[in-house]
Amino acid sequence: MANTYHQVYIQVVFAVKYREAIISKEWKSILMGVIGNLINETGCKTIIINGFEDHVHCFLGLKPVVSISELMKTVKAKSSKYINDHQLTKSRFEWQEGYGVFSYSHSQVDTVYKYIANQEAHHKKQTFKEEYLAFLDTFEVPFDERYIFEHLT
Repeated sequence: MANTYHQVYIQVVFAVKYREAIISKEWKSILMGVIGNLINETGCKTIIINGFEDHVHCFLGLKPVVSISELMKTVKAKSSKYINDHQLTKSRFEWQEGYGVFSYSHSQVDTVYKYIANQEAHHKKQTFKEEYLAFLDTFEVPFDERYIFEHLT
């Protein structure tokens, strides 16, 4: 639409089902590229995608006509299909239900980018669960811990 201007930055964080540490270094960069392309196909702008063996961080510029829930539904479904179609894991791959989404101002873009780029080093000091709960606390998101993570089996 003409005369519609926007600057909406969000970080979306989501986990492998049961937080299994199965995102392998051998194919992680391929997966991050697939996820970035899926985001770009919606008209949103991928800034950086990175993660660790059990979760992914997506930092993007959100296009105002795109619903976050529809975006994530597409990204998670198509990326898990890619993993399964290419048999990147020994068993059927699934993402855990749900995600966290957090918004940022333009002045925070560089800081968030660097944080996401350094996931491997970051997770030598903090687990994904600790990181995720810290996000919820920092952003003052009310939550019921019973529904945050499915228990490992």
